[in-house]
Amino acid sequence: MITLGLLQCDDIADPLQPEHGNYPAMFAELFKKVDPDITLRIYDVRQGEYPQDLSECCGYLSTGSQHGMGDGLAWVDKLLEFIRELNRAGTPYFGICFGHQALACALGGAVELSTKGWGVGVSFNNVIARKEWMSPVSDQLDIIVSHQDQITRLPEGAEVLAESLFCPYYMIQVGKHMASVQGHPEFTPAYSRALMDRRRDRIPPNRIREAEASLSAHVDSLVLAQWIVNFLTK
Repeated sequence: MITLGLLQCDDIADPLQPEHGNYPAMFAELFKKVDPDITLRIYDVRQGEYPQDLSECCGYLSTGSQHGMGDGLAWVDKLLEFIRELNRAGTPYFGICFGHQALACALGGAVELSTKGWGVGVSFNNVIARKEWMSPVSDQLDIIVSHQDQITRLPEGAEVLAESLFCPYYMIQVGKHMASVQGHPEFTPAYSRALMDRRRDRIPPNRIREAEASLSAHVDSLVLAQWIVNFLTK
């Protein structure tokens, strides 16, 4: 069995959980499709839950969150320190959305509210650099997103692996053991629609219409899931 540590940074809204599940269930379902031998060990970092020893898991990935780097939350500061600890130890880490932004901030980059507005629906990205762990090979990385913040300054030594005009730093790698992506491979089109519906008071109507249209496109969630597994277990 392969054990990956899931750093849980939020919960799916209670009204949506009966149909779509919470983050641990979403990721368990995603990884089961690419490797049934994977098990997840959950650490709710909002409650201060962390491994007693980094060797408890092959590698760690972090979930998205409704919170941001600039919210002044103590648990976010502790998460950033843990990411730095993983980096010092050479333990693999892969950040998802909020976790992508956390990686940048932990290692000296910057994150800000994007002037381009909400990123919702399917984000269409080009792969501009390939690594051995990015197998199967793909020239694109089209993944569901839901974010307002974006990385605006890369950490020192970071390499951009995938980009779009909307999100220039969509997927990055820092050194050998740190990588992250702005998208949500664990999200389904149905969940994306439900989440946007809950946020109609804050997302412009035209952006929602664009996003809903994009959800009919093919997504590369399983490709990205395999890349994440490869990266965390290499």
